[in-house]
Amino acid sequence: MPISKQTLNFLAQNKFNNSREWFRAHKPEYQEYVLAPMAELVNLLAPTIQKIDPLIITEPKVGKAISRIYRDTRFSRDKSLYREVMWIVFARSKSEFGCLPGFVLEFSPQGFRYGCGYYGAPPRTMEMIRRMALEGDKAFQKAFRAMKKQDIFTLEGEFYKRSKCPDAPKDMRSWLDRKNLDWMRNSTDASLLFSPDLYKTLSDGFTLLAPFYDFLCKVEERLLAEA
Repeated sequence: MPISKQTLNFLAQNKFNNSREWFRAHKPEYQEYVLAPMAELVNLLAPTIQKIDPLIITEPKVGKAISRIYRDTRFSRDKSLYREVMWIVFARSKSEFGCLPGFVLEFSPQGFRYGCGYYGAPPRTMEMIRRMALEGDKAFQKAFRAMKKQDIFTLEGEFYKRSKCPDAPKDMRSWLDRKNLDWMRNSTDASLLFSPDLYKTLSDGFTLLAPFYDFLCKVEERLLAEA
């Protein structure tokens, strides 16, 4: 079954009630309307993801490719017990890379987004990206050309106040002057989110993003080699 209105309604009600008792009483709805469609989507996308990178985890389980609904409130002022945003993430094991690039679909009652990049790249990762780009790395050039041709995804990531590479071409500085790097598509199109063919749109999008992902993997491999 696809993601549905019932999926979003459950997430909104669960967040509003903010109660372990309410969640336990409605857990069958969580399993039917949230977990089941997410697991199905993971399975449908697995062949595409495995073709891009056989080392990516595609297990349709919570804590693997599916996010937890419980929030970690230890270091947060927001003590809400549950997430309203759920996500599917495809990345390698944490034992592979210090910082994991990956593919993601996030959704909530407010909308959804999907794409590829880092959740939060450390400064040394961004420094390596800049180094490899300025060295003319072939993987970077391939990713740069691929993303320049498309009009589906938008480059995201907060900019530094001052350019890190003021002498680089302007279009390259859009990549090199950021604190994080990801290409995302943001949408409020419920008809697409609820469609049984959502996986086809995601599959096409992730395939388009594959050169960018390949470059990020090469960045992480270079960091490991120099560690």
